[in-house]
Amino acid sequence: VSLVESGGGLVQPGGSLRLSCTPSGSISDYTAIGWFRQAPGKEREEVSCISFGYGTTNYSDSVKGRFTISDDIAKTMVYLQMTNLKPEDTAVYYCAASRILVPCRPLEFDYWGQGTQVTVSS
Repeated sequence: VSLVESGGGLVQPGGSLRLSCTPSGSISDYTAIGWFRQAPGKEREEVSCISFGYGTTNYSDSVKGRFTISDDIAKTMVYLQMTNLKPEDTAVYYCAASRILVPCRPLEFDYWGQGTQVTVSS
């Protein structure tokens, strides 16, 4: 199993970015895919998760209303649309997948990508 993240970069406060996560095979092979992030000196934290088959999405309070998780029609990719970015959103963003329904917490996910850096700075 492999997951590849893309779309990170440098953006000014208030700007937008869209991250993409491409897992091996189809996203239908997994029950849940999540986005997590880790800032320097901090623990990895959940950002957002989507559960397939259950049609549910979860967001951390810090990103609710600004970030949107979605998948594509072809079921090959999961996106994280980030708007109104803030300096505190700066982190390495990771995509993770699980074959069973789990809570949206880092320790619950089995498969991880290498991460993509998001830097919000003027």
